Amino acid sequence: MRAGPSGPARILLRSAVAAAIALALTPVPAVARSIVGQDESRQSASRSDNAISDFYRAREERPLWFASSLGAGAADELLALFDRADIDGLDPAKYDTRSLVKAVRSARSGSPSAISKADRLLSRAFVAYVRDLRSSGSSGTIFIDRELSPAAPQAREILQAAAAAPSLPAYIEQMGWMSPIYGQIRNAFANQVGYFDQGGAARLVRINLERARALPVDTGQRYIIVDTAAARLDMYEDGRVFDSMKVVVGKPTDQTPMLAALMRYAIVNPYWNVPPDLAAERIAPHVLSEGISYFHSKRYQVLSDWSDNPKVVDPTTIDWQAVKDGRMPDLRVRQLPGPDNAMGKVKFEFPNPQGIYLHDTNDPALFDEAARLFSGGCVRLEAAQRLAKWLYGRALVANSSKPEQKIPLVTPVPVYITYLTVSAEDGRLAYRQDVYNRDSARLAGLPNALK
Repeated sequence: MRAGPSGPARILLRSAVAAAIALALTPVPAVARSIVGQDESRQSASRSDNAISDFYRAREERPLWFASSLGAGAADELLALFDRADIDGLDPAKYDTRSLVKAVRSARSGSPSAISKADRLLSRAFVAYVRDLRSSGSSGTIFIDRELSPAAPQAREILQAAAAAPSLPAYIEQMGWMSPIYGQIRNAFANQVGYFDQGGAARLVRINLERARALPVDTGQRYIIVDTAAARLDMYEDGRVFDSMKVVVGKPTDQTPMLAALMRYAIVNPYWNVPPDLAAERIAPHVLSEGISYFHSKRYQVLSDWSDNPKVVDPTTIDWQAVKDGRMPDLRVRQLPGPDNAMGKVKFEFPNPQGIYLHDTNDPALFDEAARLFSGGCVRLEAAQRLAKWLYGRALVANSSKPEQKIPLVTPVPVYITYLTVSAEDGRLAYRQDVYNRDSARLAGLPNALK
């Protein structure tokens, strides 16, 4: 926590500053909402209030935020969270921190009715805040499988999760309803003195928090996060990073997109379907200078089309100069399985229209490079069989020379590909190069101060 005034005085001071900044920087809302929009808002608020009442009835009206067994300090932690909601791109005024501060002061008199009132007000604000944060936001992530898209939980679910936390203040501080990565970045930023005055750095943090909103809440499940800005892959299990490895990601001209999808199977002895631009850049020049023997020595094939059942075409019938010049952009070339295959021995599929997957490599020297931006968009793995053992409990080895042997996963595993140019390391912010120039594009659309 930052140094400065403590208790309600600090909260009120911060609230005044936050309110002034929010007023200056929040876009002017529409002059009037539609009647339908107002009705939906009222209905949603009514459902939330009913769910909150049900939550308290189920616990025999015992307080949550003032419960001595769970919540010593929880109310203050929650007030500080709302007070800094601008960091999340939210309007602190929405959570009416001034009224909450007054209610918390009254509750500290020990009056049961004051405690009950303050506790419910805190719960209502907390539910609204969590639901706002858990919406999809504007991360730029493509959600291939709908169930991986962020969704605002119901009010009772939000409060039950908080009540189940071993330490309520720690749950709030660590933002247990968000991805651990989100909480780490936010806390590292919020704990910096004078974060309101950091200008461009503050806006850069906001951009990365938007991306982190697309990452999963950690409930102990298994999932994979690929951070293309760091060129690393992390395997999460039981609430921690189980293993990590280097990866090679797309070149700036062939960027690996941000997406979330379910890994459903692996393929051993994979073909490599060569992207047409790589066929022009890497294959055609060698064929022209070395002859068709080069093509055969690398175990390439020309196929008739990009369908599931193409015919093999005689490569001597192809105008390789036209391929090199880019005049045959639809030419399909694939490489048979073998030691030269760019896919290596195995690839991991999470079907998506972008054609992105994780795969082994035949060129491990690339992992010695600091900036690992060499692929056509897919993700090459430093240790594919290590990932296989984590996913399947064993190495994946082909049982014959047959190409494209498919091995389904019993339980699909979510894969999240993100792009974090700001991260948290040992509680401090760490910055990475914007190799894809995505930050620049986003910064151009943001005001010159933290919203």
